[in-house]
Amino acid sequence: MGNLFGKKKQSRVTEQDKAILQLKQQRDKLRQYQKKINLQLEKERLLAKTLLKDGKKEKALLLLKKKRYQDQLLDKTENQISNLERLVQDLEFAQIEKKVIDGLKVGNECLKKMHQVMSIEDVERILDETQEAVEYQRQIDDMLAGSLSQEDQEAVLAELEAITQEGVELPDVPAHELPEVEEKEAARDRPRKKAELLAA
Repeated sequence: MGNLFGKKKQSRVTEQDKAILQLKQQRDKLRQYQKKINLQLEKERLLAKTLLKDGKKEKALLLLKKKRYQDQLLDKTENQISNLERLVQDLEFAQIEKKVIDGLKVGNECLKKMHQVMSIEDVERILDETQEAVEYQRQIDDMLAGSLSQEDQEAVLAELEAITQEGVELPDVPAHELPEVEEKEAARDRPRKKAELLAA
């Protein structure tokens, strides 16, 4: 029990996962920075308009120069975000490739072990045995399909007749003569007798 509690849990988070997380966090920070700059630029543009209305052309020009510089910063930020996203995608794809390669390694190892267990001689022997079994079954099928000689067919029919006669007891033939019934009475009684037979 002491081992169970003393054992460290092995983290499933890899170094690549940590790197991807850090890159995504950096990308998100840059996007927040972009939003902040965009809001500031909009305010400065409106302020520059107000300054121009008030006749303060020099201050408006200075403000527009500052805005131009921040526009350039925004372009650089956008490039950095694109680079970060490309890097994240590359890392994620590399992880997928690694899993595929690991899967291929496992598959190759399994194939090697199976090849060690089953040699070519074993396969040839199994194929020969299978071919013999198929040939034997074909011979049986041919025999059953009617390729028996006339003599064989008569022997089979005689054996079938003997099997069907075993254990079958036939009633004795009556010794006395059956009473004669007039045709009209017999015709009249037929539907009634038929109904009685069906009811039984």
